[in-house]
Amino acid sequence: MSDVRSRSYFLGLLPLPERQAVARALRTETVGGLVLLAAAVVALVWANSPWSGVYEEIRDFHFGIPALGLDLSVGHWTADGLLAVFFLVAGIELKRELVVGELRTPATAALPVIAAVCGMAVPAALYAATASAGGGSLEGWAVPMATDIAFALAVLAVLSTHLPAALRAFLLTLAVVDDLGAILIIAVFFTSDLNLWAMAGAVAGLVFFHLLQRARVRGWWWYVPLAVTIWALMYNGGVHATVAGVAMGLILRTTRDAGEKESPAARVAHLVHPVSAGVAVPLFALFAAGVSITGAALGEVFSSPEPLGVVIGLVAGKTLGIFAGTYLAARFTRARLNPDLAWADVLGLSVLAGIGFTVALLIGELAFPDGQTAEHVKAAVLIASVLAALLAAALLRRRNTIYRRLYEAENLDADADGIPDIYQQPHGAVGTGPDRQDT
Repeated sequence: MSDVRSRSYFLGLLPLPERQAVARALRTETVGGLVLLAAAVVALVWANSPWSGVYEEIRDFHFGIPALGLDLSVGHWTADGLLAVFFLVAGIELKRELVVGELRTPATAALPVIAAVCGMAVPAALYAATASAGGGSLEGWAVPMATDIAFALAVLAVLSTHLPAALRAFLLTLAVVDDLGAILIIAVFFTSDLNLWAMAGAVAGLVFFHLLQRARVRGWWWYVPLAVTIWALMYNGGVHATVAGVAMGLILRTTRDAGEKESPAARVAHLVHPVSAGVAVPLFALFAAGVSITGAALGEVFSSPEPLGVVIGLVAGKTLGIFAGTYLAARFTRARLNPDLAWADVLGLSVLAGIGFTVALLIGELAFPDGQTAEHVKAAVLIASVLAALLAAALLRRRNTIYRRLYEAENLDADADGIPDIYQQPHGAVGTGPDRQDT
């Protein structure tokens, strides 16, 4: 067997089950991303309108149960409460990737994981260098580390691009690993004074959650009250409450038992994912993205070290980190780029990953809880995301003719049997290679 035949193709044809799972996830994320864009625009217009005072009153209005330590503002409810739903979905997707997806084996996981880690490390380093050089705070080093998959997919939808499934799956995998990194950062670096009794209760709740899954117990009346209790205990324990969502997502069983149509994780994702993408994340954006956009504020973004570090980290750091990480990982492994694609396609995807909206805003709020710096960092995230979207649009649109050809070939079903014809050919096509079926 030749060296070419013995090497796996990077960004080649996805296995059919993986392609179908990715398509379902991305379909919901794309619609949610468009709603997210609309919510961000509404927030910016509202916060810069004559009714900005009303916006601030609603965002800062407190309600809850003070006796349980849950008297929060509307803004905090969206960040600590609704985003727990978002991170629940992220935990489910991470578990799926680890069990049946691209991260299930070291061979397939190595390249996207290396790319994602480099795509987190380089932006953090560039932020730290920029902030240090300008005498600014290093507290925001983690802000430019995360990719917002929904925002990125919304940009692709607006551009009407026809990215092949493998490119979209690679972007999704990068975002999943990014989310894992963000979760670890939030849990380790943004934990306030611990309440050990509350944390012990949260851990006990998670253990009970796991035992219910092991016992194959079904019924929302078990899980919903338990999930709310775990969330409340985690919040009062001093760990950011979104970590509870991730933990429960990772506990949910991803494999099907005999006779099951869907695993518990798939059922929960089917029910919760639309709520996360269409309600939770847009509402968070509505109350997090409302920053003042004036000439002075924009000037601060490009003159103050902290917001400038965020812009450089997202736009330049993400691009450099993901592209260099991907290239080096492919260069020193047996992976071989799909011959129908080029490294320019990876570059366009790397630039697109610089859109860091939801998680970047959340970490920005945690790193800079008050003051003008917080507002400037939020504005920096918005500006950097727009710049990354515009640059990615210019790069990806240039290749859209190629993408359209690959997309049409991937989806052609001439015999109308529900399976694309490319999966019924001896060795596939469109750069899949003879060995791709084994990856």
